[in-house]
Amino acid sequence: MPTKILRKEKLIPGRTSKLVLDAPQIAATARPGHFVILRVDDHGERFPLTIADTDKENGTITIVYLVLGRSTQMLEDLNEGDSILDVCGPLGRATCIETFEAPKKVICVGGGTGVAAMHHIAKGHHEAGNYVIACIGARSEDLLLFHKELSLFCDEVLVSTDDGSAGVKGIVTDLVRGRLDSEGDTIAEVVAVGPVPMMQAVADLPREYEVPTTVSLNSLMVDGLGMGVGFTLALTLIGMIRELIGSGTLFGLRILGASYEPMLLFVLASGGFLTFGILLGVINAITARLQKDKHPEGGRA
Repeated sequence: MPTKILRKEKLIPGRTSKLVLDAPQIAATARPGHFVILRVDDHGERFPLTIADTDKENGTITIVYLVLGRSTQMLEDLNEGDSILDVCGPLGRATCIETFEAPKKVICVGGGTGVAAMHHIAKGHHEAGNYVIACIGARSEDLLLFHKELSLFCDEVLVSTDDGSAGVKGIVTDLVRGRLDSEGDTIAEVVAVGPVPMMQAVADLPREYEVPTTVSLNSLMVDGLGMGVGFTLALTLIGMIRELIGSGTLFGLRILGASYEPMLLFVLASGGFLTFGILLGVINAITARLQKDKHPEGGRA
């Protein structure tokens, strides 16, 4: 069922945007840490995005994405009032949010577009009654995300930028280390969402202070599962084609008649490369045909 875009905001023009979607069923059950899988149209691929916020009363969810490839560019081309073909969710394992008694505090760390996902987790801790310290970082002030939104409910918002244009000059892990050094005994948990190197660096810090740490692996899990399934299907298809042409069988069962003359080349190692090349050619031909049908006037929309 198509999902309507109610609001669109370009956080970093040409690079990062925020969408508010009309998705009451997802909003009703989504929890911090959950994600959705989107498909823009019939020709688009499915890709995951972590939910940045929900509004159960108005039945909306908020997602933030970085424009990197074809799928996110297709999403970026949509405007308010347009619809996304498929939005499936909420998916994944929700972040475990406990209530800690004062003076215990929770540090929520976000980097890049991960700040948006961290926003939802920080909001969950706030609603649970916890003292929340948000630590966000970016290369410069104009690349900071969700600073104002986090300031609405977080008890403290600490900022770092590589060039010193906002907050402390340095990286976000410096903020975490500084707070752990000054009041490590009061920190009940550290939560980090962002680029893998940042999450690894943040996860290494609290070990010195024996502070529990949670990082988000939603996107890694979905990417890994998708690639694994894709490679399995591709290898199975290549194997089936080689077996059928090279011996006339499929999974050991005779498909082609006894009069069929097997092409032994496909059974050899070189046959795998040949089959792979043929499949690429077929896929490219189909893609070109679909693009031509979609844009019959020389590819112009």
